[in-house]
Amino acid sequence: MATGARVVGTTMLVLVLGLGGYAVADAYDVVPGVMTLDPVPADAAPFPTAPGAVEPDDVVPALGALDPQAPQPSADGVDALVDALVDDDRLKFSGVVVADQLTGQVLAEHRADVPRVPASTQKLVTAVAALGTLDGGAGVETRVVRGSGDQIVLVGGGDMMLAPDEGDPTLVDGHAGLGDLARAAAKRLKLAGLTEVTLLVDDTLFSGPSLHPTWTEGDLALGYVAPVTPLAVHIGATRTDVEYPPRYPDPTMAAAEVFADRLAEAGIGVSGDPRRGAASDSATTLASVTSAPLTQVVQLFLEHSDNTITEVVSRLVALDQGLPASFEGGTQAVLRAVARLGVDVTGATLADASGLADGSELTPQTLEQLVLLVMDPDEPALRPIAPGLPIGGLTGTLDDRYLESPARGLVRAKTGSLNGIKALAGTVVTADGRQLAFAVLTTHPVADGPWGARAAIDEFVTDLHECGCRG
Repeated sequence: MATGARVVGTTMLVLVLGLGGYAVADAYDVVPGVMTLDPVPADAAPFPTAPGAVEPDDVVPALGALDPQAPQPSADGVDALVDALVDDDRLKFSGVVVADQLTGQVLAEHRADVPRVPASTQKLVTAVAALGTLDGGAGVETRVVRGSGDQIVLVGGGDMMLAPDEGDPTLVDGHAGLGDLARAAAKRLKLAGLTEVTLLVDDTLFSGPSLHPTWTEGDLALGYVAPVTPLAVHIGATRTDVEYPPRYPDPTMAAAEVFADRLAEAGIGVSGDPRRGAASDSATTLASVTSAPLTQVVQLFLEHSDNTITEVVSRLVALDQGLPASFEGGTQAVLRAVARLGVDVTGATLADASGLADGSELTPQTLEQLVLLVMDPDEPALRPIAPGLPIGGLTGTLDDRYLESPARGLVRAKTGSLNGIKALAGTVVTADGRQLAFAVLTTHPVADGPWGARAAIDEFVTDLHECGCRG
């Protein structure tokens, strides 16, 4: 019994000493536990007030709303300005129309129903057709899909503004990147046990010739346009350090070579050279990247008067209508689309969608109706077109015009220029705060160059801005 008691006593002593040692270790935070010698922590700071819960300041618009009570110029006064433009010695023939933006009332016109060469003012047709029929918030996809065996297929979806490596979501040209696409596809390929592939490129989304018959070698060499395909890097540019770079003769295959390089960098070798081939409708998608939204694409081609991207967008409109994605299908589709929106297209003939080709004709009346439609508050899908129009003396193709004019910053219009042709269609705010819509299509002596005709049109629009014309 005594022995048992000693065992129990010894065991209890060991437990007490052990617990005491653990308690000391716990106090010094050597082992887990509830005891500590650290000082008592300060009370927690109060929960912060969320910034979103603060009442916002009033937003002050950069330009106030137009005053519907602003005086409208008299028809006689505006008509006198139109007559002066028509009689200007720097011009040969002119078609002109001026209307009040709020009421749509035509204030003055000269042969506004006679079809004339519109040059790049024609891009308004494609812009209105696109945003009037397609989802402006959606982009187009460039995909990589599995082919047979070790084949993969790069499928063009209508993005000619891919970046050669990483895309930048803040940009329109370069929004989606071939490098991002290659790296995402490489991960899937490695999971499937593939480290070497053959590369096909599918650019069958668009049909017909990629170059219009009346586009010249000079147009390509000077960078005014590129062959129209559903897949390209930076609009087929051979370099990016100049505004109008020469273009690759085959933007699709140039993009395919870039994609093959990005695949190799991601650990997937490409056997042989890329070649064309159609993807199966049931092919498994390995990866995809998406372009900038259509609204931003439209704004880009309006601001910079980009011929190639205008042609691309017209083909997307054609596909939406079940027409061939070609020059013929695109021009037919955009005219049909604007006619359905109520625009009078009588006398309209489009050779291409951008206004670069020979053979296009529109009336000033058609252009004026397009401008009024863009400004119509009942057509919210079309309103993003207005911010895309160049602003006199500030942006796009009007950044070097109206620099010394009191109308600087108050003219918003699409420009047009071809050999012997000058055009302008848009809006101007008068000194009295009234917004007018106008369209001017002119010809001029080729030998005189474009500068006199351009100055004549700009002086006319400036006069519209300054005109009180109240009787």
